[in-house]
Amino acid sequence: MGTKTVDEAKAASGVEATNDEERAEATKVDEASEATEAREAGEATEATEVSEEAAPKGPSGIGQGAGAVVSAALGFVSLSGSWLGTVAGARQQLIGQLRTSSQASVAKQIKAVYGDAWHATALWAGLFALAALIVGVVVLTRPAFGAPGKPQAAWIKSVAWGGVVLGVIGLFLAVLKYTDILLGLPTAS
Repeated sequence: MGTKTVDEAKAASGVEATNDEERAEATKVDEASEATEAREAGEATEATEVSEEAAPKGPSGIGQGAGAVVSAALGFVSLSGSWLGTVAGARQQLIGQLRTSSQASVAKQIKAVYGDAWHATALWAGLFALAALIVGVVVLTRPAFGAPGKPQAAWIKSVAWGGVVLGVIGLFLAVLKYTDILLGLPTAS
């Protein structure tokens, strides 16, 4: 370190230790400096151990944040429509066209061609809404079963609640579409 022993100081100044008393004093100074260095090294080790103990252990919340974002995305998809819902609707429309004869009544043609496609789209929207609702509720209830004393981040709660709300709205609208309460099929007169 920055301190010099008596021997080093005398050697640097050109003076030699001449008697036993000075040599004993120099040895004491060396032992004292070694003890001080050992004590400082021990304190540094203890400080490292304390900082490792103070570091948070357990889950970091990344999974909960990802779950909250997935919940919100699924809720949005349930409201805006999905590729799966579109494909299922188009498939049902094609099946309705193939199974309906040209001599069938107009009401039967409308139901077979458009009604089943509308219900298939509503069914897929409802499945996405239900998934958003389940994932959002799981994210919100996870801290109750996780590490005690570690609060959930506010943004995770907010996004998860957004996913739950979008899921509830999407599920409600899907049920209304499927039961023909919302935008039901036109009647043939």
